[in-house]
Amino acid sequence: MKFNSKFWSPIAASILLLSCSNEKNVEEEVKTTFTGEKNEIKLLTLDPGHFHAHLVKKSMYEEVDPKVYVYAPDGPELTSYLKSIESYNTREEDPTSWELEVYKGDDYLQKMLSEKKGNVMLTAGNNKKKTANIKATIEAGINVLADKPMAIDAQGFETLKEAFELAEKNDVLLFDIMTERFEITTMLQREFSLIPEVFGEMEKGTLENPAITKESIHHFYKQVSGKTLIRPGWFYDVNQQGNGIVDVTTHLVDLVQWESFPDKIIDYKTDIEMINAKRWTTDLTLEEFTLSTGLEEFPDYLQSVVSDGLLKVYGNGEINYKINGIHAKVSVIWNYKAPEGSADTHYSIMRGSKANLVIRQDAEENYKPELYIEPVEGQDIAAFEASVTKHVKELASTFEGLDVVKVEGQDSWRVEIPEAFRHGHEDHFREVTETYIDYLEQGKLPDWEVPNMLAKYYVTTQALELAK
Repeated sequence: MKFNSKFWSPIAASILLLSCSNEKNVEEEVKTTFTGEKNEIKLLTLDPGHFHAHLVKKSMYEEVDPKVYVYAPDGPELTSYLKSIESYNTREEDPTSWELEVYKGDDYLQKMLSEKKGNVMLTAGNNKKKTANIKATIEAGINVLADKPMAIDAQGFETLKEAFELAEKNDVLLFDIMTERFEITTMLQREFSLIPEVFGEMEKGTLENPAITKESIHHFYKQVSGKTLIRPGWFYDVNQQGNGIVDVTTHLVDLVQWESFPDKIIDYKTDIEMINAKRWTTDLTLEEFTLSTGLEEFPDYLQSVVSDGLLKVYGNGEINYKINGIHAKVSVIWNYKAPEGSADTHYSIMRGSKANLVIRQDAEENYKPELYIEPVEGQDIAAFEASVTKHVKELASTFEGLDVVKVEGQDSWRVEIPEAFRHGHEDHFREVTETYIDYLEQGKLPDWEVPNMLAKYYVTTQALELAK
């Protein structure tokens, strides 16, 4: 069955709707191993209710078949997803060529598993059923690339553990989308922390002054791909989206592990010590909620957290814990809308015995993340500067054009990062996907990835228990 673009809209021309169809399609056999051949990855997309689902498809991949099978409940989120894919297909510069075959129905998971038309499933949507959906997909022998968070509470963590056990048994790969590993200031913060002559050794830190701190500020009302982001109402329901302390903090906890203990296995049973955690609400008016979602009333499932006309969303959280004896703190804040001229921001500090490595992204940096190298007291500044300069030149062999400049009036150096390495957040989804494709072709994840994913979700879900 094909649509003729002469008689159908552009969306209809590239999307085959099978909402009520029992038509049996004869498909070629789906591969279960990967060698890097063109179109060998047959992509399934399950319940694409979050905009991250379409950002993965902002680019094409040689190994991924342009035909994608989408399974989802009918509704505005699916419509938004389809429009986003069509906008990529019809953009003037470097258009994509995705062909979507869509099944709409409440039995979307069962339909996907029974038809089994693909070998890799992508999911980014409502988190209430996500962990169970991941487990069921893994049990069916299908690889999974999942948006964070893969678990939003302690019960979900236990289900996720079972999913990883099944993945090993069924020889499939379960991986989550950690875009922030590809942010250049984070990459360089990690690189400099591995240079003893500059960083020294990681401090142990204290509860009041952790060795590594990561903080991020996000906004409910924002622009994505040049358009105002319309969020589903359930995004504000912590029972469906999850508390902020188990959502965005997933990235921050991941970076603590990835930077502080690169390529090292973290065992959550022995290497993690939870200290304390807290959460608090962001309050939204009905007008703000309507601008963000297009809904004119608070849905019934949110009424229990509406007080005096304000929607109270537990989007904010802070976690203090120790990892291999090192004090770490991560925190996330959700505001409604960024002040004019500003954006989401990130702050991070790694404290070493010789220097602190600090990422700032505030007004002074024009809301662009910048990395600073700041020697601790007692350093020979001239010798330190010479060491920094030497190692920056060495890193420039990998990051061409990298440089460093002394901040005027301060014993501090800002790393000068060429624009070629400043990829935006949306571009990081392509980089994560390409990494996952490499893992599929190798037939395995690095030894540290699975235990570290478990450690990460242990921290976030245990923090929620502490915060409650």
